[in-house]
Amino acid sequence: MKLKILIVLTAIALTFGWRACAQTYDTNNEVVQTFAGSAFSGYMDGQGQLTMFSSPSQIVSDTSSNLYVWDSGNSRIRKISPDGTVTTFAGSGVIGNNLPAVGTNAALGLFTFYSMTMTSSNVILASCAVANGSGGGGPGTPTLLIIQPNGLITQTNLPNMGNEILTGNPNSGVCVDSTGNIYYTGGNKIYRWLTNGNTEVFVGSGNTGAINGNGLFTSFNSPIYLACDTANNIYVWDSGNYLIRRINQNRDVVTIAGNNLTTKDGVGTNATFGSGVYSMFGDNAGNIYFACSTCIRKMDAQTNVVTMAGSFTQFSYTNGAGNLARFNGASGVCLSAGSIFVADSGNERIRQISFNPQPQVVSGANLSIGTFAGLTITGVVGRTYQIQTSPDFNAWTTKTTLLLNSSPYLWIDQNPVSGNKFYRALLLP
Repeated sequence: MKLKILIVLTAIALTFGWRACAQTYDTNNEVVQTFAGSAFSGYMDGQGQLTMFSSPSQIVSDTSSNLYVWDSGNSRIRKISPDGTVTTFAGSGVIGNNLPAVGTNAALGLFTFYSMTMTSSNVILASCAVANGSGGGGPGTPTLLIIQPNGLITQTNLPNMGNEILTGNPNSGVCVDSTGNIYYTGGNKIYRWLTNGNTEVFVGSGNTGAINGNGLFTSFNSPIYLACDTANNIYVWDSGNYLIRRINQNRDVVTIAGNNLTTKDGVGTNATFGSGVYSMFGDNAGNIYFACSTCIRKMDAQTNVVTMAGSFTQFSYTNGAGNLARFNGASGVCLSAGSIFVADSGNERIRQISFNPQPQVVSGANLSIGTFAGLTITGVVGRTYQIQTSPDFNAWTTKTTLLLNSSPYLWIDQNPVSGNKFYRALLLP
């Protein structure tokens, strides 16, 4: 039987202007672990937790389960392979604008990335603003970077925008549908850039408001982040109204969640988002996922909103079960290889949320017992292993947990006991 854990939070978060209410955790046994990053702010490629980021803020995944992270403090896009290897994919860390350029020859130091999405052909689209003096058309010029799988980066001003983006929230979200049409936000409107090159206002009159309806006869208040589902419905974080809006391909706009400055889980407009949304994406099952700074939330196709991991009111760094895990500035979220990955900006880490994870016992070929009390682990550098002991191969006791910083790794039991004592190593999820 699946149980829902209901935690009532009565603290009033006056600092943020919103009030935390009921938090309902998902029942799929989500567990949070650190996938990459060491908590040290810096720039270092490498393996898993033996790496450094500086305020990673956006994250996407390609069809080969590689992750791409906008490492904002380093002005670089970092690539993380499925085994946790971190490399620099694009950006030199140099201030300037020499686009088009390739990979680490690109100077991305003048760009502010607001949103990233990945197309079905593994092209990264990033909505940005270009700082003054970069040649991009002035301060806050809305720009789309197009980053090919080979690292070639080109830049284009978002069509039909003019200065409209400056009349609303300066951030601009971007997403792409299954046919390759690109959607972006600005000036209280949602635009659609068709694959034939034409651009049109998809929905929104440009007036400030929260009116549902069809096409241009609708209103928004600083819409930012976007997501698309398999039916090509477009989901909008309408930030000034604290609402989640949905738009179908007939251009019908409806409000499906949110209604005030509280933050609580629930169904439809009983669920609220007063603490904000900083990125969102949709999966193939009709779920929409939200990065909400201190927690990760999910809305299913029936608009039931639950918390996957984290807290509405507490920010720190803790791995473990979803209700015990803590984030600090979760601002990017994506799905890859059946897990959720989070750009946890304040903790300088990339976090992984697994569903019903199980530790993997390291096979006998990877363990060797010699004349010492202990074992040798040949495993994945940068991943966490648990050492367990047993007197009879039946009852196992956790001895220690360690981060593998080299392979093979010799671990010696500093407190051996007389009699039989067997050892095994488990690779944690």
